[in-house]
Amino acid sequence: MSKIFNTAANCIPQKHYMVDLTGRLEQIKVMVDRGDYFTINRARQYGKTTTLMALAEYLKKDYLVVSLDFQELDESDWQSVADFVSAFAEEVLAALQATGQIPDEPLSRIREFAVGTARKMNLKSLFLAIGECCVRSPKPIVLMIDEADAAAEYEVFLDFLAQLRARYIKREQNPTFHSVILAGVHDIKSLKRKFVEPGEHSTNSPWIARDGNEENASLLAFDDCPRDQMELAPFDITSDYLIDMSFSADDIAGMLREYEKDYETGMDVQTIAQTIYDYTSGYPFLVSRICKILDERIQGTESFPDRTAAWTKDGVIQAVGIILAEKNTLFDSLIDKVNRYPDLRECLYAILMKGSDMSYSPDIETIDVAQMYGFVKIVNSKVVIANRIFETRLYNFFLLSEEGKNTDIYQLGLREKYQFIREDGLNMKLILERFVAGFDDLYGDQPQKFKEDDGRRYFLLFLRPIINGEGNYYIESRTRNMERTDIIIDFKAKQYVIELKLWHGNAYNERGEQQLIDYLEYYHLKKGYMLSFNFNKKKQPGVNEIHLGDKLLVEAVV
Repeated sequence: MSKIFNTAANCIPQKHYMVDLTGRLEQIKVMVDRGDYFTINRARQYGKTTTLMALAEYLKKDYLVVSLDFQELDESDWQSVADFVSAFAEEVLAALQATGQIPDEPLSRIREFAVGTARKMNLKSLFLAIGECCVRSPKPIVLMIDEADAAAEYEVFLDFLAQLRARYIKREQNPTFHSVILAGVHDIKSLKRKFVEPGEHSTNSPWIARDGNEENASLLAFDDCPRDQMELAPFDITSDYLIDMSFSADDIAGMLREYEKDYETGMDVQTIAQTIYDYTSGYPFLVSRICKILDERIQGTESFPDRTAAWTKDGVIQAVGIILAEKNTLFDSLIDKVNRYPDLRECLYAILMKGSDMSYSPDIETIDVAQMYGFVKIVNSKVVIANRIFETRLYNFFLLSEEGKNTDIYQLGLREKYQFIREDGLNMKLILERFVAGFDDLYGDQPQKFKEDDGRRYFLLFLRPIINGEGNYYIESRTRNMERTDIIIDFKAKQYVIELKLWHGNAYNERGEQQLIDYLEYYHLKKGYMLSFNFNKKKQPGVNEIHLGDKLLVEAVV
């Protein structure tokens, strides 16, 4: 049976096209060899489970691996210490028995906890029994727990972490796991415990609503609890996990070469890999999703009749458009977080819609949360949206969830969209002409401050219904600021570059023209577009064409 691209659950090398993880596994093994205790915190669908399963296989020559998944435990397993001790012992027992390398005598001790017949059903006693297995094991034992943060709302979880930490610290005197690896989305190191009076409700979730209503939750943990009544969960022993789990263009190319051996499409592997990387920044789910759509949905269509036609830059752009229009668990999770946490929403809105230049600070919790959930990344100490696909999805969300489809300028674009669409692409000059006229009619009498803040957002609202369904756009992140923004539109296998900027005189405009020409060179285009928002009362609104060298610039002034 042929391999496929997989976007559901973990990837299996024998069944799925995969990026080669060997280099990453080698780096992780160095940490395991040192006996490190560390956490792997990455956003949803970032390949954590696939990495852990591959790591378990990679380590088995030198270690016995106890690999658990806390998501598999029932809610009842967390209701008391005794319940958890029994459930955890059962999982550890099954993992150790499967190795066939632990004598039955120490295993029988753990079995007593699993069936609930141990004299003391507490964590300390269980860890002593596990320690006996570690002594009798022919190889060091490594503990790996996937979805470790799935239990963050339960008090017994923090008790477990405290006992695990205590045993690890004293491992030279009291044998225990050689190395501990905890994986999850949330940063387990930041969990806090609230001191409460007997009978008072206690929680250890890092997300607490100010008013107790989850729908109104704030990013600030425990706002309803004085800081002197909280303590951090005991995680000062963890080693830094600095291994990059995103895919590079070369990683993607390696996976595509494996596919190419099977199908001989004739694709330019390095170009396609780089194009996929440009849109995804190596986010594992998005990389695999593009490839899966190209293989299963794009090829065989009218525009892309076979694999050779599909595995092109135009095919990748078509796949990106499909992803941007679909519902999936990753986007559902991201948008849920935006809706649920006002501080996170405000942060992302400022970066995207206002062009705010946000510097990274480890003390700003909102930024840490945005990074934890995969919304942003840190580049040269600046906070930027993680990838083009997230950026465009969030742009569309903010555009259509604020005034959205009821906005006059959006309705204008919707009514007139078909006159802008030609067989070979977009009549971009006409789009600019109608926007200039429409914006002046609708908002010409508004205060200047309104037009400075909202002009570019309104252009995107005008553009959105025109390209919807047949194209997509993204913002060139290097130029997103209050003065200038470059929009790249993908439509019917063509690209259009539009520079949006505030007018600051002829000299500034000439610099903008040169910058646009540089972008046209980069995208191998002969024609580019400029839209200037000029608030000088003596301005001459309209659209003109100018030739600079071999480039044609269409310049519009609002």
